[in-house]
This record gives sequence, C-alpha cells and structure tokens, in this order.
Amino acid sequence: MQIIHHGAHKGVTGSCHELQLDDSKSLLIDCGVFQGSDAGKHRSMEIEFSIRNLVALIVTHVHADHIGRIPFLFEAGFHGPIFCSIPTARLLPIMLEDGIKLGITRNKETIRKFMSELKHRLRPIEFDEWVAIPGGAKIRMTPSGHVLGASVVEIDYEDERFVFSGDIGSRHTPILFDPKSPERADVLVMESTYGDRIHEDRENRMGRLESILCRTMENRGVTLIPAFSLGRTQELLYELNRIFEDIEYKRSCTLIEKIDVIVDSPMALKLTDIYNDSKEHWDEDAKRILSVDSEPLIFKNLIEIDENNEHRGTVDHLKRTGKPAIVIAGSGMCNGGRIMDYLKEFLDKETTDIVFVGYQAFGTLGRYIQESAGKPGAKVTIDHRQIPVKAKVHTLSGYSAHADQKDLLDFVQGMPSRPKLIRLVHGEDHAKEVLKGKLEELGYVVG
Repeated sequence: MQIIHHGAHKGVTGSCHELQLDDSKSLLIDCGVFQGSDAGKHRSMEIEFSIRNLVALIVTHVHADHIGRIPFLFEAGFHGPIFCSIPTARLLPIMLEDGIKLGITRNKETIRKFMSELKHRLRPIEFDEWVAIPGGAKIRMTPSGHVLGASVVEIDYEDERFVFSGDIGSRHTPILFDPKSPERADVLVMESTYGDRIHEDRENRMGRLESILCRTMENRGVTLIPAFSLGRTQELLYELNRIFEDIEYKRSCTLIEKIDVIVDSPMALKLTDIYNDSKEHWDEDAKRILSVDSEPLIFKNLIEIDENNEHRGTVDHLKRTGKPAIVIAGSGMCNGGRIMDYLKEFLDKETTDIVFVGYQAFGTLGRYIQESAGKPGAKVTIDHRQIPVKAKVHTLSGYSAHADQKDLLDFVQGMPSRPKLIRLVHGEDHAKEVLKGKLEELGYVVG
C-alpha cells in the first residue's frame, strides 16, 4: 500500500490523495481545485493521473479545494461510488452545481446530467460506523470540527490503517463538535495549514469583533467581512447574535435602527438553511442556546440579499445613505463574488473596516489586502482600477476553520496508540516545517 498525492502535498489547496490498496485497486480521498498561487502552477483542472484502478472516491468535506475537480473526474471516466458523511451528502450537490456554473459551464443540459450522475453515485454514511466499501477496505468517518459534515477518514485494509485528517477544525468552534482523535494509524496524513501559529481564543476574538462593530456604529462606516459561504458565515451569524444581545444589554437600547447586518450571498443563505435543519449535528453549547433562542442564526438586524438586483441596490444604498452596516459576502479570499463590489466602493474609505476571518492563500486579493494593511500609499488592483487601501484591516485568526498548532498537536497526542508515520499536507512550507519540528521533538516520525 502506498499514497500518491495529486494535490496539496507541496501547497495548501487542491487536496487529492490516492491510496493504492494493491496493484489493481485504489481509493481517492478528495479531488479539489487549486487556488491562489497554487492555481498558477496548475493551469488546467483536467485530471492528469490515471483513474484506471480507482474503485471509490471518499470526500472529507465540501470546500472547493477538496471537491472542485469532481466534475473533471467524471469526465475522465470515473463511475464509482462517492462516500461521505450524511451532512456532506446534502451539501455536495449545492456546492458543486454552484462551482460548475461559476467556473466550468452554464449549459443547463450538461449541468443536469452531471447532477443526476452525482446524486446516483453518492453513498452517505453515518458518523462513527465502520462501512465496507469496494476494493475490500472498510472506512469510518468521525467529525473533524471544520465545517458541517467535515470528517476525519479512517481506512482499514487487511492489517493496516490509514487515517486522512481532511481539514481539522479549531477546538471550541461555535456550533460544531470538537474534532476527536482516532484510536490509531499506521500512517496519518494530516493537514498543517496553521502548523506554525496559535489562534486567539474565542473570548478574545468575540471581544475584538465587538470593538470593531462599536467603531462602525460610532463612525457610521461599513465593516466588510469576506466570508466563505459554508462555515464562517454561519459561525459569524451565531456569534453576532450573541454580541448584539450583549451590546443591547449594556446600553439598555435596541440596535435595530442603528446598524444593519447584511448577508449578501445566495449560496450562504442556502447553506444556512441546511445548518438550521441539521441541529442534530450541533454541539452541546449550541443546543443549550436553542433552549432559549429557537433561531440563533437569524436575528432582527439581519438583512438577507439573494437576487443580483438587490445586491446592486444594497451597495448603492450604503453609498448614498451612509448608514452603518456589517456586510458578510463571498468570496472568502476576495477572488471573486459579491464582496468585490463592496471593496470597489469602500476599500478607499477610512471609516471602513475589513475583517478577515479565514485563511488567505498566496496570490489572492485577500492576501494582498491583508499584507498591505497600514503601509503608506498601499493600493490594490480590482477590475483594472487601482484602489487605495485606506480601510482598517483586521485578521481575527480565532475564527479560522483550521486547527492551530496546539490543536494539531493535541489531535496527534490524543491518539491512544502512536501513529507509525505522519505525513503533513495542506500547508505552506514554513508551516509544515515548524509543525514537523514540534512533532519530532515529541518523538513522532514525520516523513
């Protein structure tokens, strides 16, 4: 048995790992697109490896860098089953249909055929149960705490166990259960996105976000939050609801006329509905909140924008009225989507705050804005226009969907039986090297 990496081995995006069971059978774990600077090294999304022996695809979760090449996998001739968790099976068709329309084709018949094929091939499985799959292997999925449905995948074949972490979430992330360490692994393939840093804790990040929102109300500005439609948006809504309740209690007032919270993302609205309908997968803290607030992702200041004409009207309204607002819009790395129109209008305003709550890959506009913060004369180019970066830029790492160094080390050390070998993927070189050093200091073999 051996593992061949077709993505995210020497970068952060494009996760795609092939586990060869023997000379005639292999499994594919994820099949994602390359983003940011990784995309520059992989100009085509075509499948460039042989799928002749591929008997099944296993999906850890539905972010594009883990699923975006699935349409091309079908085009290359893959006709096997797709195994994933039950929440992932609900999310996958929505995410892939949107990705096809935005990046591949808008031909309705082509999309219809793909969606029909996808739904036919999906094999949802319960968390924490061993399931036999083609090729003679067994798999088990456990929640990884990254986004709804995200899974750590354990694969048993003959006497060996391979574990693929997918993306591991931060502990104490709102709504979702914390990740659980597997019992053992002959080989652990683990992400390392933030292997070189520690996130701020939940209390600090909520305090910082509250301070930013208070500044927005005081200077009648706009806070822009580029957020991924899945995960970050729902967590932000959950915590904004708590923050507004706290501010109203402290000030003995209502904020309904003082500030708007705008979610400008049709995809995020669809996915929030699925989060709302998946409360059996919420953690105990979130379930306790449900006992006093039946809709913690919906609150009185919230404005949901769906249609494109509403989007344009909202941008113009904010420009014209100067009413303070918080805008949550995609995409999370500012490499497209509705956030671009808000950046074009408000990036050059000193009363604007931009809050990054997720990883910004090299080569994305989000990364450029993040790195230009506070530099005199800083500008970025959007739609061939140079726009000064006068907005105040914040990075709240505590909202990251990815585990930090401590969480990653806890994940490994939480395994009752030490893995024989750890292979680090899904991380920039420095992050991987730092995490490798920490693991080796603890006596683990990393290769």
